Amino acid sequence: MSDASASARTRIFGRQRHATMEEASGLWWIYLVTGAFWLLLSVIVFRFDYKSVSAIAILFGLIMIGAALNEFLAVVGASTGWKIAHVAFGIACLVIGIVAFIHPGNTFAAIAAVMSFYFILKGMFDVILGIVVPGLGWLRIAVGLAEMLIGFWAAAYFGRSVILLVAWVGAIALTRGITEIVFAFTVRGYHEATA
Repeated sequence: MSDASASARTRIFGRQRHATMEEASGLWWIYLVTGAFWLLLSVIVFRFDYKSVSAIAILFGLIMIGAALNEFLAVVGASTGWKIAHVAFGIACLVIGIVAFIHPGNTFAAIAAVMSFYFILKGMFDVILGIVVPGLGWLRIAVGLAEMLIGFWAAAYFGRSVILLVAWVGAIALTRGITEIVFAFTVRGYHEATA
């Protein structure tokens, strides 16, 4: 009885996963464009020299609002469970971005705490996606684990380095770019395989 119910669940989830990937596969290029945008943004962040925590907080707020918009766009083609996850993560990014705008002059510790919260949430989300979504595999899991490590480092680090804040903001954009591009080519591969 348990083998039959497990087999039925596998068929149901397999069909649901197939339908979700098929819906998203026609839009694979959107993920490629957003991934390229995130990589370009990471280069811009790493190139500029920011002198104050306020400037970095405002930059971080802009990146979080961009991440929220990116998550809201990811709802297209997602199954109901993943739509809820993307919307919830998008709302979390939006709240983090607003908090960064409301208190841009706060201390290093406050900005590091907000960044650590983002990295840990995004890392967990990427690890789960790497395990659940077919084809994302080890690279998405590795990026997610790296994000969680950076998040714990940001939470525990009490130094006062503006350069480190810039590096963390750049790392946010870089990891988002990598995961978006990996997902774009995974979805494209799925589209070609089913065509």
